[in-house]
Amino acid sequence: MLVIPAARLSLLGDFSGFRAFHQADLDTLLNPEFMEFRPRSTVEEDPSFKQLIPYAILQAEENGVKKIFQYTRGKGQGEKRLHALRSIGIGGHISREDADNDDLYRSGMLRELTEETVIEAAYEEELVGFIYDDTTAVGRVHLGVVHLLTLSSPSARAREVDLVDSGFEAIDAMKANSEKFEVWSQLCLKHLF
Repeated sequence: MLVIPAARLSLLGDFSGFRAFHQADLDTLLNPEFMEFRPRSTVEEDPSFKQLIPYAILQAEENGVKKIFQYTRGKGQGEKRLHALRSIGIGGHISREDADNDDLYRSGMLRELTEETVIEAAYEEELVGFIYDDTTAVGRVHLGVVHLLTLSSPSARAREVDLVDSGFEAIDAMKANSEKFEVWSQLCLKHLF
């Protein structure tokens, strides 16, 4: 998995929760001098390294209602500590195979998006924030980079079978039931919508 030393995160200033996106922050995090690949087994419980996770949110409007693609994490999803929780984020770890491309972060983000979903609409992409949750064991070892994809129509579906009960849902309905979502999704629902 692609990781950075925890000290790199502290350069952004102390934060826990959601932080608005700034390109300079991403450039600091993605400095090749400090990025390295480590086995997942050694970093899953080690908060001295942060695993960089692209976290893409798909939104679209349908009949004047803003909706977001959501799903429940099945048992085959890699992060066992998040199974059975609902999520609005598509993404995952950046792996060594992504290093074959010039922009390994972007390559990893697009690979995860393609592995997990089929998007059948044109979209615009925007980087909108960072997520870091130091209140949970899983949160302390991950750092999310939030991408917002605005689709021209709600034409996307799960490709991965472990994205259970997936589909577009009205934002208001999800916010009303936010306790059913993983922490990162809760943070995005609160700060972005």
